Amino acid sequence: MPGVVSAGVRTAGGEKEGEAKMAYRPRFETRDGGMLLGGMPVERLARRVGSTPFFAYDRSALSGRVALLRAELPEDLELSYAVKANPMPALVQHLSRIVDSLDVASGAEMKLALDTPLRPGAISFAGPAKSNAELSQAVAAGVIIELESSTEADRVVRIGDETGVRPQVAIRVNPDFEVKGSGMRMGGGSQQFGVDAEDVPSLIARLERSDVDLLGFHVFAGSQNLHTEIILDAQRKTVDLLLALVDHTASGVTYLNLGGGLGIPYYDNDDPLDLHAVGGNLEDLLRTRIRPRLPSARVVLELGRYIVGECGVYVTRVVDRKVSRGKTFLVVDGGMHHQMAASGNFGQVIRRNYPIAVAGRLDAEDVEPVQVVGCLCTPLDLLGNGVLLPRAEVDDLIVLFQAGAYGLTASPTAFLSHPAPQEVLV
Repeated sequence: MPGVVSAGVRTAGGEKEGEAKMAYRPRFETRDGGMLLGGMPVERLARRVGSTPFFAYDRSALSGRVALLRAELPEDLELSYAVKANPMPALVQHLSRIVDSLDVASGAEMKLALDTPLRPGAISFAGPAKSNAELSQAVAAGVIIELESSTEADRVVRIGDETGVRPQVAIRVNPDFEVKGSGMRMGGGSQQFGVDAEDVPSLIARLERSDVDLLGFHVFAGSQNLHTEIILDAQRKTVDLLLALVDHTASGVTYLNLGGGLGIPYYDNDDPLDLHAVGGNLEDLLRTRIRPRLPSARVVLELGRYIVGECGVYVTRVVDRKVSRGKTFLVVDGGMHHQMAASGNFGQVIRRNYPIAVAGRLDAEDVEPVQVVGCLCTPLDLLGNGVLLPRAEVDDLIVLFQAGAYGLTASPTAFLSHPAPQEVLV
């Protein structure tokens, strides 16, 4: 019978000796103990793909995630998808039809976004090292360029003068506060990202003397934050900062990008973010702070990982099972060259396991501690350390969850020259 699995994946080493801890795992439909993706058993999907390893992204899960955000966030808050989280073309095309805008971080991502049904003005382009060619493309297309420095601003002004096209720009602001608890801090202190808040007024004055359309401001202070109260406080400070900067403009602004940074659970004891509280806080900020000053401005929340992270899996096949001095190793045909984050080599200080399972045995009671290792000739290629899994044999499929964001494109795919995995949207 079909069902939904939401139980955690067990790992060895709980608080008591031998206790199994439960790690968070997203909900996927199941049938007869096996997991379904897009309504299809993973084993059948592997045959359809034709080879392992592969990444699979669930179309209905993506739509459901956006629907959840729409239900919890203010109606007049725009939802932007940060393409860098996952630039798979079919996935971006799907999301472009259900979000309001796209944020890109390279010329290639910009081209991908321009191929969607969204108008160019619904695409924003951020990043600290935009080339002149990329800036020229963005100006010509009418994409919003989020300026990262005064030098970049000068280049954009020059390109606009040369082409006769008025650039659409916003200033990315490096805030004068830091957001604690973020997986990556991208604002506060000295940063390669954005213009220091105290320098923004002078840049505003320069831009308003130039032939550009200064739309507004963008702040992105950090990513992968699971601390609800910290996020709420950061959003309040962000709104206060941006409204103070509005006072330095001659005619107000029409665009405020509040950033994102909402995290998803990956590890033991991670608790999901309280999205209802986040939505309530944003509703209050819009009604009491933003709308009285800027009644018709576009106010944007920019999310990547929070939209796609839980909607994808990485599937790899067991090619060998061996025991070495008391430890059982499942050697798979994938590894850290495809899913580096799961190996613990993408910013983890202390390595912890991503949720992991044997695709066809989600309901098995008998488990054993195993090391799930990849095909690379390095001990860093570790996908599961002491995880408790049902007994797996050669040709069984291993599924790593939370693989929808910063998977393939954040991994060293050329390392040791193994083939690249496929990606499918189902």
